[in-house]
Amino acid sequence: MNSNSEIKSLLQKFVLNQCTPEEINEVVAYYKKNQLTDDFPTIEEIQNLLGEMPKMDKQTADDIFMNILSASKEEESVIEMPERRSNFRKYISIAASVIVLLGIGFFYKQHISNKVVEQKFDFKSSDIVLQLENGETQILSEHNSAQIKDAKGNIVGNQSGDKIAYENSLDPEKLVYNTIKIPYGKKFRLQLSDGTMVHLNAGTTLKYPVKFIAGESRQVFLDGEAFFDVAKDKKHPFIVNADELNVQVLGTHFNVSNYPEDAATDVVLVEGSVGMYQSNEEFDALKNTILKPGFKGSFNKENAKISTKAVITDIYTSWINGGLTFRNMTFKNIITKLERRYNVTIVNKNEKLANEKFNASFSDESIDKVMSYFNDIHGINYTIKNDQILIK
Repeated sequence: MNSNSEIKSLLQKFVLNQCTPEEINEVVAYYKKNQLTDDFPTIEEIQNLLGEMPKMDKQTADDIFMNILSASKEEESVIEMPERRSNFRKYISIAASVIVLLGIGFFYKQHISNKVVEQKFDFKSSDIVLQLENGETQILSEHNSAQIKDAKGNIVGNQSGDKIAYENSLDPEKLVYNTIKIPYGKKFRLQLSDGTMVHLNAGTTLKYPVKFIAGESRQVFLDGEAFFDVAKDKKHPFIVNADELNVQVLGTHFNVSNYPEDAATDVVLVEGSVGMYQSNEEFDALKNTILKPGFKGSFNKENAKISTKAVITDIYTSWINGGLTFRNMTFKNIITKLERRYNVTIVNKNEKLANEKFNASFSDESIDKVMSYFNDIHGINYTIKNDQILIK
């Protein structure tokens, strides 16, 4: 492609799927060099044209990209565009070419490279899964000991039973994340590289850096429930991201519960102080909610409002030692939490119960005793067979 006019002509053929295999290779090579010329419209012009561009059906779009990425040319085909203003038809090919070129790198990587596709985690499995940043996974048993290695085979931590302790001797140039996934019926502990201890409840996923980096906040990402005993470091705030909520601390003990069935994300502070604010905001101690010890902060997922109230913190942290607590909770949510805690399947045939609310607390009890309590106190009839519970 030696001239701007040749480039324009070839790109027009490209977007219309009229290129030979050799011409496709030229376009891909041109894109890789990333040397766009003045012949292309400005970003503003592209945005205006996008507003006028007729939406392409999915099959047509798929066919175009499959042909772009194929090594041989099949039948030539032309995309039929509806008749519009002359200036629209004059520039649409160039604009579409730019759009395709900007996106082809993504499609090229998605379809050509051997990228690891992450499979959805089965929380009802019996395996604790540790996932490395490159997608590789390690299966952990809470009864074994093992070395934790990174993608290059370097030892980054050690597992002893139900705990992993990460080393602080590494000196990475960038943050590298691991993700641990705890199935139903199990709990686990992590000691992060800064010494922070994390207790993970059943059905929880935590994404965290293998090693925190000096000068950057210590941030982790939580789905589920965890109790944090954060190592003090005034220069590096510790931030727990729970979807739309951030919880920021310097060093303290607190519990975060962020399960999908709950209408609110709850933060219970045992010691120290924490700030609660939306994840799309910057922390501001003067404007954001600051919890005091003995208080619970609840982030309403629907309206993003935060409310606080005094609580008995032991009730909300008893799960660490096997306890189980329900406070003003609907029976359908109780069922979800019982399934998660005991790794059982519960079928409720009594639809009237679903939205009734209950208060209850248990120590380290079996599922049989928990269900017996509901039967004795609330008259809930049930049968248990293996790991299946039927409520009549």
